[in-house]
Amino acid sequence: MTTVRLPLFPLNSVLFPGLVLPLNIFEERYRAMMRELLKTGEDEPRRFAVVAIRDGREVAPTAPGLPDQTAVPERGPAAGFGADPIQAFHRVGCIADAATIREREDGSFEVLATGTARVRLLSVDSSGPFLTAELEELPEDAGEGAGALAEGVLRAFRAYQKRLAGARERSLTGADLPDEPSVVSYLVAAAAVLDIPAKQRLLQAPDTATRLAEELKLLRTETAVIRHLPSLPAVDLTRAPTSPN
Repeated sequence: MTTVRLPLFPLNSVLFPGLVLPLNIFEERYRAMMRELLKTGEDEPRRFAVVAIRDGREVAPTAPGLPDQTAVPERGPAAGFGADPIQAFHRVGCIADAATIREREDGSFEVLATGTARVRLLSVDSSGPFLTAELEELPEDAGEGAGALAEGVLRAFRAYQKRLAGARERSLTGADLPDEPSVVSYLVAAAAVLDIPAKQRLLQAPDTATRLAEELKLLRTETAVIRHLPSLPAVDLTRAPTSPN
């Protein structure tokens, strides 16, 4: 088992390998994390792990809550995550490589990172200025029939996207989409309009074929639902999540 210790960045969204993650960082615990990452040479990866927060819990508050306007917000690396922070997080996440970390004059940061590989969360350490985690790197096995499933998922995704965007909107063409099964599986998982538990199930699928098979079911179901709706709000399928920290 290959393990690694990395800074831990919890989000109320799921990051997939190959997907871009823009972050707007202003909480002190995450500022400290970025300052530490900046100590890494530019020719080396600046890596941290992203995990989704369970049950839609947000990161720690930054202002007194209602109705008690005098309440002091919880502070520290584990603020908002309880006495045992690991229980607040889904156990499978994704390593992110920060290609750009730009500090603003006020000390906040703009970060552009990319998901690289799945990891399993083994333990969480809250003794420092930010959370760190011991992680097990997870292999990406193809599974049986991944190639054929990827073709079916691409067809279903095009139909889903057309229904969601509407006939007058630009739809994705074959040139816009990859054909490598694992890349297809992660792109569709990120682009489909699904809740966090559904996306998390796709992230932690045991292999690419299993993920693609689940996506095929989800896309067919969602397309059928959309077909019977009278109208839909505009949705940008390629918009990457931003951090609520």
